[in-house]
Amino acid sequence: MPIDFNRQIIEEFRANGGRVGGPFEGGRLLLLTTTGARSGRPHTTPLAYLPDGGERTLVIASAGGAPRHPDWYHNVVADPRVTVEYGVFTVEARATVLEGAERDSLFARAAEADPGWAAYQAETTRVLPVVALRQVAGGPPRAGSFGAALKAIHDAFRRELAVVRGEVARSGPGLAAQLRVNCLTVCQGLHHHHVGEDTGIFPYVAGMRPDLAPVLERLRQEHEKVAALLEELRRAVSTPDAGPAQVLARVERLIDELEAHLDYEEEQLIPALDAPAP
Repeated sequence: MPIDFNRQIIEEFRANGGRVGGPFEGGRLLLLTTTGARSGRPHTTPLAYLPDGGERTLVIASAGGAPRHPDWYHNVVADPRVTVEYGVFTVEARATVLEGAERDSLFARAAEADPGWAAYQAETTRVLPVVALRQVAGGPPRAGSFGAALKAIHDAFRRELAVVRGEVARSGPGLAAQLRVNCLTVCQGLHHHHVGEDTGIFPYVAGMRPDLAPVLERLRQEHEKVAALLEELRRAVSTPDAGPAQVLARVERLIDELEAHLDYEEEQLIPALDAPAP
């Protein structure tokens, strides 16, 4: 992409917590910062990405089907240590260029879900590299307060579920393997988030505000309801002959329950998290 266009996307991404317009609107976008193979300077590139479970993220060095690999690819070959920005989250990661059967399988999975990848491959004689990004270090979201951090985490789940709902709704008669992975990845993320709240945030709030015990108990019960819906969705997408209509109904039930839960949690806990210390 042209340098000026890249710069515009990067600035919009960082100013809006990962939300951008144009060709990336409504999709998954990250910012990948590599070290220049020749310059040694940081180089940031906006890239579409694919979930690959909770351990890693996939990016494809398509360069729009150009005859040469993009600069960022040469950079990660020279130095696999990278920084990845997912909305308000910034993590350190290690990039691995996938090869052989693993690369071919994952590229085929991506192309099944989005024929655009196959179109890019058809435009060039080079094999489009698939690169896995595995987090090695990270911290909390960029936010001005504990309450703002909680809202940022919630909004990230809201956006990802909206993307998944759109993908399922647009799906053909079958359910693409990548879409199954997308569903399972967000399920895993929500599960870990709720476990973290049950064992971290909720006990912290209880220590500060004993009067919020009924609120915390309600939130824990709602976590159990969400967990049951996550399990239903996991079972549905793990069924070989699952259809989009079946999965979409479960995604929408999950979103409805989760939205009500998140709204209530934010209403009750953000003021407590952001209250001045006594």
